[in-house]
Amino acid sequence: MKSTVSASTVKKHIKGASINRVWEIDLFRGVSLLLMVTFHLLYDLAEFYHFPLDYQKGPIYYTGKEAATLFILIAGISSFFSTNNLRRGIKILLWGFVIYLVTGVTLPGSNIIFGILQFLGTSMILAPLFMGLPSPVLTVLGALILLAERYTGTLTWPHNRLAWLGLMGKDFSSVDYYPLIPWFGVFLWGMALGRMFYPSKRSLFPHSPLPRHPLGRSIQFLGRHSLSIYLIHQPVILLLLYLFFLVVK
Repeated sequence: MKSTVSASTVKKHIKGASINRVWEIDLFRGVSLLLMVTFHLLYDLAEFYHFPLDYQKGPIYYTGKEAATLFILIAGISSFFSTNNLRRGIKILLWGFVIYLVTGVTLPGSNIIFGILQFLGTSMILAPLFMGLPSPVLTVLGALILLAERYTGTLTWPHNRLAWLGLMGKDFSSVDYYPLIPWFGVFLWGMALGRMFYPSKRSLFPHSPLPRHPLGRSIQFLGRHSLSIYLIHQPVILLLLYLFFLVVK
């Protein structure tokens, strides 16, 4: 028997897939992007326009770390929704190396060695090795990796070849640095949350009005396009700052 599918059925299926998307994950990912953009705006003002802003401690510093922590947690949760973490990880890892090369050419001395994209790509590649573990085991492993930083952070390595792990030499420097120790512990905690709260891969709040609110939709849009926004946000910020100060001079 020949089977036919109407256009309306296809549209309904596509619409249903959109509705079934876990909106709160997109929302939190969008919030983390907003925090990250805020941090980088303040960083650029201090670094390139000499504003008296200390981004290495205090509220600005913690805004950046909160953005990264939330983003990594969400990435860990999202690993349970992916059909191919290996492919996603390789893609993001390659983009991380592109950022490394572009930054090295355009801003000499501003090294990005094992930055957030390289970390996330590596974590996604490693994720399948931990996918079958129960939440309590993932939680304990995550805590052990976080605690390990108390020891590795006191070590001075004779070279930088293990900087990706968290073992650095005296001359190591990177403006964006997220080694596996301790940050893979946060990723594993995200995996634990994903296994605990999203076994059915559905929203925990399907009847909430927030995803239909204009503000909620806007933040979710950011979360759905997080990689693209991450790749372009710094050039856009720098261009806007350049134009702004060009006008106000």
